[in-house]
Amino acid sequence: MGWTLGRYFFFRYVSITIWFFLGLLALVFLIDFTELSGRTTGLPGFTYGTAFAISALRMPMIMLQTVPFVGLFSAMATLVSLNRKYELVIARSAGVSAWQFLLPCCIGALMFGVLSVGVLNPIAAHGFSWSEQMENQLRAGNSNAVPADTTPWIRQKTASGDTIIGARAILNQGLEMADAVFFVLDQQGNIVERKDAAHAFLRDGYWELQDVKVFKDGTIWPATSDRVQTNLKPEFVQERLARPETIPFYDLPGKIEVARSFGLKANAFAMQFDSLVALPFLLVAMTLIAATVSMRFARMGQSATMILGGVLAGFLLYVVSVLVKAFGVAGFVPTAVAAWVPVVVAMFFGVTFLLYKEDG
Repeated sequence: MGWTLGRYFFFRYVSITIWFFLGLLALVFLIDFTELSGRTTGLPGFTYGTAFAISALRMPMIMLQTVPFVGLFSAMATLVSLNRKYELVIARSAGVSAWQFLLPCCIGALMFGVLSVGVLNPIAAHGFSWSEQMENQLRAGNSNAVPADTTPWIRQKTASGDTIIGARAILNQGLEMADAVFFVLDQQGNIVERKDAAHAFLRDGYWELQDVKVFKDGTIWPATSDRVQTNLKPEFVQERLARPETIPFYDLPGKIEVARSFGLKANAFAMQFDSLVALPFLLVAMTLIAATVSMRFARMGQSATMILGGVLAGFLLYVVSVLVKAFGVAGFVPTAVAAWVPVVVAMFFGVTFLLYKEDG
């Protein structure tokens, strides 16, 4: 296949992918902005400009989750459009095999994945952190604004006793908490003191509490600041509380290495890193799946059942990837295996099906 025809197929795939991405971005933004406005419209300090900014900052993170589906649908749309205009028929009659005109689409999918990991992921991580900061300022003092079952908890052990720590929101990759509560236990495990803080920061050897209310012996008194001793290391707190999605791709190897040097497994960080490395190849697998249902001769009709089958196959691949990812985070299987097995299986399925259809 000549360079001109390959470039034409490549740019057709790229243009359709961009339109799919932008269309989905606009739809997701409208939904998220409407939902966020409905949840925060009664809070003090709420403005539609603030809600707009929070939703805009969260968009890269949300769109990163939709990248596999964008790759699947754009590949299907590209091949269907080429087929409807008989361009694939002409290419086949000129001696171009299916593998040759699929190569530009696969290269486009691979590049889309690389850009998603190398560019979109860091933007998403930083943008999501900023959106959490803004939403925390908006919700400051409204601990009941979030369901209690979403509150993260951690338990620390010290020489004086244990402390159970919870917070409405985890910020700065686990090193800062908003609307935090500290239950101080004695040696027998009884609660002897409670401290509610608007903000809590992990320092070297202690938690720094700001705007505190102390409950002890049936009395309550406020304090501007307070301290709670801790032997927790930042790496441990980040591994336990920080969401892996909020850590940029380029920072993950360092976080994993430091966490493991403290004896932590860091499975969540390792799973996130391996999943991002495998993402470009997952998009190639999605392209092959799209090809199995989108290259039927146009006069024979594009069967809606086959197209639906391709969508379901892509969705099933995504669900299996998420399920196996959960096993990797839990430590049941190595994270590299959990990230790559669904991709390899999907590629083998697509290649085998196309070999059967194209080469007999």
